[in-house]
Parts: sequence; structure tokens; C-alpha cells
Amino acid sequence: MNTLKITCLTALIALGTACSGTGARYAPVVDGTRNANFATDLGACQGLARSQPVMNGDTGNAVLVGAGLGAALGAADDDGDAAGGAVAGALGGMLADTVKTPDERKAIVVNCMRQRGHKVVG
Repeated sequence: MNTLKITCLTALIALGTACSGTGARYAPVVDGTRNANFATDLGACQGLARSQPVMNGDTGNAVLVGAGLGAALGAADDDGDAAGGAVAGALGGMLADTVKTPDERKAIVVNCMRQRGHKVVG
């Protein structure tokens, strides 16, 4: 593996780690005043959202598809580096899947707060 591939791999892992708590910190907008339980409920709902894994079964599928496509494209390249293409494709698949995690966690916070009786509008 050359230096560029190692650098890209390190950068993607760092990015994934940095984004691991995003979405779960969301504080929703409510219609009207916040009741006495708002802060407690928000903490509990954010904790629930944080408990959801950044990588799940969908991530595994995205990694496999990315690796397959990357290997095919790498082999078709003039340099013929199928292994490098597979690694790049797998990383791309992982990154593409983990990008949606913040939105999923935000939705968990919103739905949890609504179920606890808060008039969440966004």
C-alpha cells in the first residue's frame, strides 16, 4: 500500500470518528414553552440517539458493494490495481453510509421528544 492510500485511510477513519456523536446532540425547536421535564427528556433522547451505532448492517453492505465496484474499476484502469480500487471503494462505501447517521440520530431525538409529549416542530 502506498503512502497516499494510507493517508486516505487514516483521514477517513478520523472523519468517521469525529462524526460519531453528530446528530445525537440535536436540540429540537418546540412550539410554545418548554415544560419542566424538557431538559431531562432531551438528555435521555440524546442518549438513546447516541446509542445507535455509526456503522451497522447497511454499512457492511455499502463496504462490500464499494469494494466490488472499486476492484472492477481498478482492474479496468491502465495500471490494473484491483486491490487498490477495492480498498478505495470499500472506504468510499463506508463513508457514504456513515454520512447519513447524523440525520438518523436527529430523527431519533425528534421522535423520542414527541413521544414524551413535547410539541417538537423541527
